[in-house]
Amino acid sequence: MKLTRRSVIRSAAAAVAAPALSAIGPLAAPARAQGRDWKHGLSLFGDLRYAPGFKHYDYVNPAAPKGGVARQIAFGTFDNFNMVVAGVKGNLAGGTDLINDMLMTSALDEVSTEYGLLAEAVTHPADFSTVTYRLRAAAKWHDGKPVTPEDVIFSMQVFKKNSPQLGAYYRHVVKFEKTGEREITFTFDGPGNRELPQIVGQLPVLPKHWWEGADKSGKPRDVTATTLEPPLGCGPYRIKEFSPGRSLVYERAKNYWAKDLNVNVGRYNFDELRYEYFRDSTVALEAFKADTVDWRTENSAKNWATAYDFPAVKDKRVVLEEFPIRNFGVMQSFAFNVRREKLSDPRVRRAFNLGFDFEEMNKQIFFGQYKRIGSYFEGTELASSGLPQGKELEILQTVRGKVPPEVFTAPYINPVGGNPEAVRANLREATRLLKEAGYEVRNQKLVNARSGEPFTAEFLVEDPASERFVLFYKPSLERLGIAASVRTVDSAQYENRLRQWDFDIVVGSWGQSLSPGNEQRGFWGSAAADQPGSRNLVGIKNPAIDALIERVIFTKDRDELVAATKALDRVLLWNHYVVPQWTYGKVRSARWDRFSRPPTLPKYGLSAWPAIWWWDAQKAAKVPPRS
Repeated sequence: MKLTRRSVIRSAAAAVAAPALSAIGPLAAPARAQGRDWKHGLSLFGDLRYAPGFKHYDYVNPAAPKGGVARQIAFGTFDNFNMVVAGVKGNLAGGTDLINDMLMTSALDEVSTEYGLLAEAVTHPADFSTVTYRLRAAAKWHDGKPVTPEDVIFSMQVFKKNSPQLGAYYRHVVKFEKTGEREITFTFDGPGNRELPQIVGQLPVLPKHWWEGADKSGKPRDVTATTLEPPLGCGPYRIKEFSPGRSLVYERAKNYWAKDLNVNVGRYNFDELRYEYFRDSTVALEAFKADTVDWRTENSAKNWATAYDFPAVKDKRVVLEEFPIRNFGVMQSFAFNVRREKLSDPRVRRAFNLGFDFEEMNKQIFFGQYKRIGSYFEGTELASSGLPQGKELEILQTVRGKVPPEVFTAPYINPVGGNPEAVRANLREATRLLKEAGYEVRNQKLVNARSGEPFTAEFLVEDPASERFVLFYKPSLERLGIAASVRTVDSAQYENRLRQWDFDIVVGSWGQSLSPGNEQRGFWGSAAADQPGSRNLVGIKNPAIDALIERVIFTKDRDELVAATKALDRVLLWNHYVVPQWTYGKVRSARWDRFSRPPTLPKYGLSAWPAIWWWDAQKAAKVPPRS
């Protein structure tokens, strides 16, 4: 259900809800006003875990001390603080979501629930055709001015108009208007879409008066342009200092209006959050070892197995810890650009999968740590398996004749290699499929049988570390006659090429929430295929998939959602849009031992770093930072 954004697209989630101080006005119980039931939170299916007036989330330490610094790694570069044009212009700085609050925010120990942040209450009719939010009277911008309905309306307008991705996400919002002193009502283009009230709640709210004002030089600000002027916010942090493309420091806003809200209790404990930018993961690792950053998430199996044997680990000054992934599923893959004719045939794409010997790669370069991904919703109950049955089969019958016949007759299974016999069999089948698709081998090169044009495939990557596994894959493709190459470009060039769909194959990754919904249109929907900045990297335009996405969105209960999602998963798999890669099921992390956390982390929060951690002065005294 959550929108996944890049920069905004490459990151995780937040939390928040109702207040603890009478000055902010805690909600005692859902109020009925003018025939409407006002609620302190929303749940997609089922009841809310936290009752009105709760004091804090169960997974935080309400007495967590404030102070200290958390130094983190960011990759690539940045030249922009304006999230409105993220994904379209420039490279958005990491952490900008800390500047602005949303109307609602999620709890990390529940699935698909949201509690009020800027909004103290929300109401909607039973058919989900509209939603009304009531702002908190205490909500303030960092300059002391109140957050108003006009700010919310302005924010919806500029995102819908200027952000292709968010514009698509909010396209069903057809009207938004002030309907009370602190109330905003959003009208949708039709009833029945139960996610829409919560989707509106995810709107980042921007200060209208600031964006329509002038900067220090007197120049009018432009919400449609990139900027490195630190923006005004209403969130827990503000920008303290930065060096474009190199480093960025946020400081905790001492006058943050919501610091005592019940769901903010125990959160935002660091005085400063620092982002150090790197363009190479190897350099970032060395920087961590040198104690110039505090926390590192390790994505390399090789590094995890071999690179953490330095003295600070042996002395326990650096802590290695793994956190189970329960809050999302994932499809990580070699993703094809099917807009290109040579990759438009599913038989060709299947041949690429048959040429991929994952088992040997896992043994040779991943130290046997990974398992192969077999679903677009890997790691969740939403992943399809076996043959379709029951409600899933019923849903698939509605698109029979529009999907590959194997959807109904065979479970989807990736090819298995790992030994010479299996590899040869896979390559023979790949050769057969390529011949069916109109290709043949001439002088050890795969060519189009009609035109004689050689089949080339370029893998576009932005992290040099990715070259290692692409180069391992390359010889297998060359045995099929495919002239495969890898091109590594910097972050800015990579972003621009993605926006222009200028690639053959990239490493594509889609995180999936436990309650999929409207974001699936942006991932796989026909309307997003030609939309710059969309997550439909593959370029899928498939009426059957469009229909299944709508089934997912308009489900009435959890059982139907699971069935519809499995049906969508199965059809995506059998169209061979990607070559699935691998997953681990845990987040590997390393940290300098200066921090503490609650004894029980939230079920769906991974490490919950740095949201609910805090600077531990006693530990820090034993592990002084390098000067």
